[in-house]
Amino acid sequence: AGASLLYGDGIITPAISVLSAMEGLNMATDAAAPYVVPLTCLILLALFCVQRYGTAVIGKVFGPIMILWFGSLGTLGLLAIIEQPQVLQALNPWYAYHYFAVHHLHGFVSLASVVLCITGCEALYADMGHFGRLPIRLTWYGIVLPGLVLNYYGQGALLLTDPSIAEVNPFYALAPRHLLYPLVGLATISAIIASQAMISGVYSLTQQAIQLGFTPRMRIIHTSEQAKGQIYIPTVNWLVMLACLTLVLVFKESTRLAAAYGFAVTATMTITSVMYFHVTRFRWNWPLWQCIALVGLFLLFDSSFLGANILKVKDGGWITILIASIILVSMITWRDGRALLAKHYSLMRLPADVFLKDLAEYSPQRTAGTAVFMSITPDGIPHTLLHHLKHNEALHERVLLLSVVPAETPTVPARERVFLKDLGQGFYRVRASYGFMESPNMPEILDQVSQKGVAIDIYSTSFFLGRETIFATGDAPMAGWRKRLFIFMTRNAWNATSYFKLPPDRVVELGNQVEL
Repeated sequence: AGASLLYGDGIITPAISVLSAMEGLNMATDAAAPYVVPLTCLILLALFCVQRYGTAVIGKVFGPIMILWFGSLGTLGLLAIIEQPQVLQALNPWYAYHYFAVHHLHGFVSLASVVLCITGCEALYADMGHFGRLPIRLTWYGIVLPGLVLNYYGQGALLLTDPSIAEVNPFYALAPRHLLYPLVGLATISAIIASQAMISGVYSLTQQAIQLGFTPRMRIIHTSEQAKGQIYIPTVNWLVMLACLTLVLVFKESTRLAAAYGFAVTATMTITSVMYFHVTRFRWNWPLWQCIALVGLFLLFDSSFLGANILKVKDGGWITILIASIILVSMITWRDGRALLAKHYSLMRLPADVFLKDLAEYSPQRTAGTAVFMSITPDGIPHTLLHHLKHNEALHERVLLLSVVPAETPTVPARERVFLKDLGQGFYRVRASYGFMESPNMPEILDQVSQKGVAIDIYSTSFFLGRETIFATGDAPMAGWRKRLFIFMTRNAWNATSYFKLPPDRVVELGNQVEL
């Protein structure tokens, strides 16, 4: 559910970020109004079209631009604060209490807008995996937080000076008239960078979902030889682009998208806090009262913001729920469908010791070379091998039963990647483990198998894969429409040959019909 909401966040962020930046043109001239939506669509189209080139080049200029951006935010705010220093009284928490005491439900509802000041924080945990705690702490406390606080207080000071500013855009009103166009340009570039961060996050999320068995295989292109995290997934890229453009054309204004954005962010934060309780209690073994106290503090804020945004579901939050629900149903259907397939094949699977005993007794013809039979689970004999033996009545002199198993960690050390076990009679069990931030690589696996004493040349090895033709006519405990959805996803999954980086001319696919 959290991943589905983050997908929704990743779709809405580029749309609302670029749209709100372009709306600054309305401050300069009323004649710009008809061009805001077309320009937004053009920028988004260009942004998604350059994704296939990778983010390495763009990343080199991210830092200086963001320093300039947050420096500009802080400077503009500080100038307004100097004119109205009494705005700093807002630091006193008494005014927060007084605000809610006076406005009651209206004050609670206003939290749906207040939360937009902290959007983006829901993606920090993904950045933690790339950079670690120290760089994020230094950047947050040294650059981002001061810039944001000064700018928001500056907007408040400007409203104290001239309340009519609320009718327009207080942020752009902070800038002198002659700096308006440069500020719109800088805001647009910053919005593109923020959008790029979320788009990259969606790619990483999809890669993890594939490894964990929640989405079909997709084509993953690594755009950098040095950075593993820089990937590009064409299918996801074009689907997100179409969704972003649709949102811009339907909603047309960033304020109308705000409700959808706020719900995605607050729901993601709330689910993260609930999962954090599980980690502290069952992974870190904290005392129960400590877990409840800390997570309860988080949920006090998260649930308040989420509750306020639930009241805005009809104003735009429904689109987030719709997007997340479609993705969630698809992910669960894929997981359940693969589980049903695994159960189907487990009933056909022979125990390895029984098969090897029969093999020794009947001694089928053995041909020269090595064969790799890929299996969903590292137990028993895969049906592809039984299928092959039944039709050809022969086996290669050396047979590898290979299973690629997802690990519960982002990465797996190279020395722990491959497990090899000699089953006798030329049969070997191979189990390769990959973290959810990694993609399987057959040449790498066979290279490590060779290092363990079983020399294999990938270009003289035959790879046997199973290909299922699935029908929704069986009695499996799954709704008919979900069966058809699973069949559709299976047919459109990226082919295993390319996904596992197999030599195409060394692959043999064995068909099998399955009724679910």
